[in-house]
Amino acid sequence: MPRTKKTETAAEAAEVKAEAAEKKPAAKKTTAAKKTTAAKKPAAAKAEAVKVVIQYNNGEADTAALAAKAKEIAGVETAKQVDVYVKPEVNRVYFVIDGDKFGDFALFE
Repeated sequence: MPRTKKTETAAEAAEVKAEAAEKKPAAKKTTAAKKTTAAKKPAAAKAEAVKVVIQYNNGEADTAALAAKAKEIAGVETAKQVDVYVKPEVNRVYFVIDGDKFGDFALFE
């Protein structure tokens, strides 16, 4: 059987590419619309419970209790940010509350 050559002119090839290009943007628009809709939905805030316990020299301290004690010493009921720094080797806890209140107390009393 003889082989037949498929010949296309440049005009025919350009026409095929133009038709393909017209079809692709429509599909991309729907995909982009779906992504936008999904992005508008608020993400559910999921709080993760983390408990850290510091053990040193036969003593134990819970970080939540240390943060609560720092707020109590500073005289603050609610705070945006509580930073607690623990130095067990010197038995001290240093704290900064909302960037302007600071102090320290004994880690193991």
